[in-house]
This record gives sequence, C-alpha cells and structure tokens, in this order.
Amino acid sequence: MGCAKSRFLLFLGFMLLTQNQLVIGRFVVEKNSFRVTSPESLKGSHDSAIGNFGIPQYGGRMAGTVVYPKQNRKGCNSFDDFGISFKSRPGALPTFVLVDRGDCFFALKVWNVQNAGASAVLVADNVEEPLITMDTPEEDVQSAKYIQNITIPSALLHKTFSEKLKQALSNGEMLNVNLDWRESVPHPDERVEYELWTNSNDECGLKCDILMDFVKDFKGAAQILEKGGFTQFTPHYITWYCPTAFTISKQCKSQCINHGRYCAPDPEQDFSSGYDGKDVVIENLRQLCVFKVANETQKPWVWWDYVTDFQIRCPMKEKKYNKECADKVIRSLGLDSENIEKCMGDPNADSDNPVLKEEQDAQIGKGSRGDVTILPTLVVNNRQYRGKLAKGAVLKAICSGFEETTEPAVCLSGDVETNECLNNNGGCWQDKSANISACKDTYRGRVCECPFTDGVQFKGDGYTFCAASGPGRCKVNNGGCWHETRDGHTFSACLDDGDTKCVCPPGFKGDGVKSCEDIDECDEKKVCQCPECSCKDTWGGYECTCSEDLLYIREHDTCISKTTAQVKSAWAAIWFILIGLAIAGGGAYMVYKYRLRSYMDSEIRAIMSQYMPLDSQSEVPDHQSEDRA
Repeated sequence: MGCAKSRFLLFLGFMLLTQNQLVIGRFVVEKNSFRVTSPESLKGSHDSAIGNFGIPQYGGRMAGTVVYPKQNRKGCNSFDDFGISFKSRPGALPTFVLVDRGDCFFALKVWNVQNAGASAVLVADNVEEPLITMDTPEEDVQSAKYIQNITIPSALLHKTFSEKLKQALSNGEMLNVNLDWRESVPHPDERVEYELWTNSNDECGLKCDILMDFVKDFKGAAQILEKGGFTQFTPHYITWYCPTAFTISKQCKSQCINHGRYCAPDPEQDFSSGYDGKDVVIENLRQLCVFKVANETQKPWVWWDYVTDFQIRCPMKEKKYNKECADKVIRSLGLDSENIEKCMGDPNADSDNPVLKEEQDAQIGKGSRGDVTILPTLVVNNRQYRGKLAKGAVLKAICSGFEETTEPAVCLSGDVETNECLNNNGGCWQDKSANISACKDTYRGRVCECPFTDGVQFKGDGYTFCAASGPGRCKVNNGGCWHETRDGHTFSACLDDGDTKCVCPPGFKGDGVKSCEDIDECDEKKVCQCPECSCKDTWGGYECTCSEDLLYIREHDTCISKTTAQVKSAWAAIWFILIGLAIAGGGAYMVYKYRLRSYMDSEIRAIMSQYMPLDSQSEVPDHQSEDRA
C-alpha cells in the first residue's frame, strides 16, 4: 500500500510539473500558405497549420481542386463504404478533400481520404480559435497500422474561412487552391542548421521504433551533408527533473541522476524490474559527450556511427544496454573514452551537470521555435519540422533550407526533387550548338541566370538573351558572333576586347551576328583604280594586278615600272652602303684622334716631369737642410 502511495505521489508530482510547463511553455504552430486562385470572390492567401504526419512538400507547392463530400464529411469512416472515390481524371488537377474536424483522430481522417485517392486533405476547424498542430494519436495497435503509411500532406483551416469555402462549393463554383511550403523553412544562406531531439531508450513503443529506424536510414545522407560542410547538425536529449519533495523517494532515485536534477521515464514502465530511467539518462549523457568529443576532433558525423552501432549491438531486449557494451562501441570507432568519461562527470554528485543543464535550457523555445515537449522533434533552421519522420521527407525539409542555387547534389537527385530544366529548358535561354543554358535547377524550382562557362561570364536577362562578355569571350561559341572558313581562311566578327558587340571584319558587311557578306571592292570601285590596274574580287579581300611589266603598290593604289622599281631599289641599296661606310669611317677617325691625343698628352707629361715637379708627384724631404740647421 505504501509503495502504491509513493508511486501515486511521484506521478502526481510529475503531473504538476507537466501542467506547470504547459502553462508557461510556448508551443509554436508551424504554418504553410494556402492560396485560393478561383473563384474570384475568394482569391487570396491564408494561413494553414501543417499536420504532424504525412509528407509535407517542403520547398515546393501543390495545386489542386477542392471537393467537399456529401457523405462521411468528417472522414472517420472508409469512403469505400459510401462508394466515393477522389482519384483525379487523367489531365485534371489533383483532388484536395475538405473534411470537418471532430469524432475521430486527425490522422485517421487523412488515412481514409488517402485511401480514397485524394492528393491532400484540408480539415475545417469546428471551433473559432487560433490554428493548432494536428498531431498523431496516442500509441495503440490500431493507429500504428496507418500512421506510418500516410504519405499525403494535410492542413488545418480556420473555421470562418472554411465556411466560405463550403459556401462556394455549395453554389457550384470551381474551387482551385495552392498549398505552398516554399517559405515554411527559412533559407538564408548556403548552410542549413538542424537538430534532432532524440532518446537512447529503445523500449518505448512505436515512436521509439520509428526514431531508431529513421536514424539508421538517414545516417548516410546526414554524414554526406556534414562532411561536405553543407549542414551543422546537433543532437539533443530531453530530460525532466524530479520535484523537490520526491528527490529522496525510491522511485525518483531510480529514474534520476544528480539527486533528482535529470530524469527519464522508466523504459518498461515497471519500477521493480528491468532497466531504470536513470540508465536511460546516463546513456543519453554518454551520447551527448560522444558528439562533443567527436566535434572537437572535427568529426561530428561520428555521432551517427555510434548511435546506430549502439542500437544494433547494445539493445535492452538482450540485456546489453550498459556501459560495458557502450565502451566496446566507443573503442571500435577510435573515440577517446577518457575524454568522454570526463565529459559525463559524476552522476551521483549533488550538483548540476553542465552538459545536461545545457540540454534543459535548450528545451525552452527561442525566436520562431517553440518549446520542445515531445519526442522525437526535428528542428530545421530554427523551425520545428512537421510530418513523417522518414529519410525522404526529412531530406526535403533540410534541402528547402538552402539558399537557391547553393544546394548540394544530394538535394537535386531525382528521389528528392524534379529537375525543371529538363522540360523545355525551364523556359530559359540556351545555346544548343554550344550546349550552354541559363537554366539552373534548385530545390525550390529553376532560376534563369546567364551562366559562367570556361572562364567567360555571360550577361543578359537569362530568359531570352545571354551574351558572352569580357576577355576570352570569343573562345566560347565565338562569342555568339558570325564566323566562317573557306579555302583555309577563317574570318570572325568577334573582337576579344571585352566588348559584347559583334563587328564584321574588314572586307565584310552585315550585323556580325547572323551573317557577314563579302564586299566586292572591285565593283564598288574603292580600290585598284589606276589606269593600268586590273581588279579581281576575292572572299574577304581583292587582288589587283598591273598590265605588262608594271608592279602594283597597294599602299598608294598605283602601278609603277618594275625596272624603275629595281633601279630605285638598287640606288637605295647603294645609298645604304655609302651611308654605312661614312658612319664607319667617321667612327674610326674619332677613335684615331682620341688615341693620338692620349699619346701626345703622355709624352708631354714625361718631358715636363724632368724639369719641374708635377702635382701628382710627392715632394722629397730636404734632409741636408735639416742637418745644417
């Protein structure tokens, strides 16, 4: 009886704590845009709340036609029972089914509508209140059968707005709408920051199984993104604290460490056998320290290896969920076990653990992110993810967080998005002959930007026109200018001077882009006009010859006698030789004169030195005079 009372008091303490958190907590409803395109009277954008199941098309949008069924309007029963199908006819827009809130779980409504062939579900609220998040029901065998198989998106609409939609449909109007998730996740730059609130407990039912499967499936993609520097991932673990009045109770001691500061629920919900909550807290702490130590060695992605290996090698069912098994995994991954133990600290100390204290502080919502109150929780660029926790769905959400044109290759694979550039080149400019296109595929769709190819920047609007510019532009498809080769001669209208203009070369005329036509210089009488000249047009030029023994001088456009030319050439050679000899003679005379003068100067100095001392000669001391003195 005493044990039962203690359990009740502990349960009551946790309930009071939970109620207190609900009062002061801040739960943020993640929204997407719901836009009506027809009828005209309802055109406009409205908010809708994203369901926490199914697969929202993060980064994309979906157009469809709304249908409000005449029977089973709450969607709580199978539509097959009413002979209703929502499958779209070939070529028609997808069908969005509007159902009323109430009488059954949100997820069950969506499941029934999905089975009837619809592409999306809109739930009309039955209460005038702010939008709420449609969450999955409490775990039970029946709900587990369909929750993980829901693949279509869903959204909750305000009651007043829903009534307007119903009225338009009752009037026989066609109701076309767009669900838009492109701005559901912020996308400010080329790196996405995301975090996963998880748990090492593998015996907590359906949600734990879903979480474990997701970590295993997503590991490869996560490590590719992290190793490439595209993402910054951080794991987190939720902990609770035991109310002060119960810290010395047996139950609190078995579920908590550090004297009730950090607690986790009993894995088997049985305080008398199996693993305790404190075992889960200690392993959560170990996994946090594995991440911190791996991050210090610039290998944060090793966390994924440890967590998946621990799940496989150390399950609770096999009684291997312990430190001994964890140490084996740590050693196999080459991690520093001493640093990990140092990071974990003493779980029996009556003091705060810095690592777990930081986790408790992080549970409180900041900015656009609400409080973390449920497991698992995924946060992408500080926005809580809504939808199925599956590799493809989560990867879409992460990829939608990249700035356009900065997405890694994994985000542009066919499994994640559709390459819009494959259909009519996305409506962008392209040069098929040079295989150059302005279409760039991004996760959110295509953008038309003039490309940078082979060191050459193209400029233009990207849609109808792009032209090579700058140095080297003629190397790329000849700068988009005309060029042609005949008989081994090539002419081009491209000028490699940084300009984007195309100018026909001398001897041609035209626009320089599509064509340049040969100019007939002979016919236009621009050259070869002397009386003795005979003109013949050639491609890109002309040939001018002179009659008899005359020679054509192109610079003067005239003909002269070859003899005269030869005489002139001979006299020119003679004059050249004479001038050369004169220069050589003058130079020799100057050298002779210089050497003669130098010789005469040396002779004169020698003669004069015999009769008088020169400045350059040192005076000889007169010792005889000194002796006489």
